[in-house]
Amino acid sequence: MLVTNRFVVDDDGAQDFAARAHAALAALAARPGYLRGQLVRALDDPRHWCLVTEWESVGTYRRALGGFDVKVTAIPLLAESIDEPSAYEALASAAPGGDVVVVASDRAAGPYR
Repeated sequence: MLVTNRFVVDDDGAQDFAARAHAALAALAARPGYLRGQLVRALDDPRHWCLVTEWESVGTYRRALGGFDVKVTAIPLLAESIDEPSAYEALASAAPGGDVVVVASDRAAGPYR
């Protein structure tokens, strides 16, 4: 499962935002089910940032949000993200040079329902 939280941050707030995002990323990384994460910034418009995390499952992500450190550091930051869908389930993947592997959705029968 992939979670992308997008932010628009004024230049004068970038340093404070990055420090808070680092703390949020560390809190999320300490939770069971966390696979990897990154704080990224747009090359074309440096006001645009994204906190991207990958999780074993929807359940591990939702349980992670209940952790004390996450509630204190990550939730306030995530509340500042752009109000849009942020959690995505993986429906197809491909390793470098590999075939595309399609998996069924957890939402319904079939790969793309």
